[in-house]
Amino acid sequence: MLPLQLGFPLDPQQYVPALVSAATTVVLFVVVFVVVYLLGKRLVTGAVREGLRRREFDETLVGLAVSTTVVVVAVVSVALAATVAGFGVVLAAFATLAGALALAVGFAAQDLIANFVAGVFIIQDEPFEVGDWIEWSGNEGVVREIQLRVTKLDTFDNQLVTVPNSDLAGAAVVNNVANDRRRVSVGFGIGYGDDIEGAREAILEEASRIDGALDDPAPSAPVTSLGDSAVVLSGRLWIDPEESGYGPVRSQFVERVKERFDAEGIDMPYPNTELSGSVEVTNVEGVTGD
Repeated sequence: MLPLQLGFPLDPQQYVPALVSAATTVVLFVVVFVVVYLLGKRLVTGAVREGLRRREFDETLVGLAVSTTVVVVAVVSVALAATVAGFGVVLAAFATLAGALALAVGFAAQDLIANFVAGVFIIQDEPFEVGDWIEWSGNEGVVREIQLRVTKLDTFDNQLVTVPNSDLAGAAVVNNVANDRRRVSVGFGIGYGDDIEGAREAILEEASRIDGALDDPAPSAPVTSLGDSAVVLSGRLWIDPEESGYGPVRSQFVERVKERFDAEGIDMPYPNTELSGSVEVTNVEGVTGD
């Protein structure tokens, strides 16, 4: 009623151009967004998927790259649609908000991002696979599952260990089953008076009788050191880690050689210290014994 009381005529036609302009801008924004998004999603994601597959990337990384590409295409579509429709202010606010949000997320998720990037490299480089027995930083276990953020392993005590991928990527990882042959080495000490050749023959015979021991390379038992109380022979045999377990073979090797040495009278001395000289006792006056 105020415009009528002040003498201003209320003409609805004067608002029509503004409404038409606003509707045109919105329709233009929607059309541009839909066209750019659909075309970009179909062309760009298809190119990314096929390009990664041709280079034999893991399917997990391919799916992640495609999902990321869809998000990027959506953001670019919004930006282009806003530019064409004339939403300059909205676009500037959107860019400012997106930059601030990216900065905040980056600071808050440094460890998460580091683990994620490390997971990508682990999946792509394949230093180990599911089922491999690995050692790192004084730890060991059998790989159960490799995820983008963490790797899950089972210890030999049947405990589940979840390790951040950045720890594995930054450590020296030993893959005990990566090669088709692995050497099992055990040091056997014999007395200085024992026959080295007799002890070597016993070690080689017992090594050749162990299930899983390979004929090529053949077992060996060189003298590796002269200890304080023993001559040390390194008993060595080779196994296929895919067929024979390292731990069981080593335990069997040690037990068989020990029993053979006992049967043949070959000494396996333990460390001992011999003292020489004399002890003189003085100032014993007044000391009585019961």
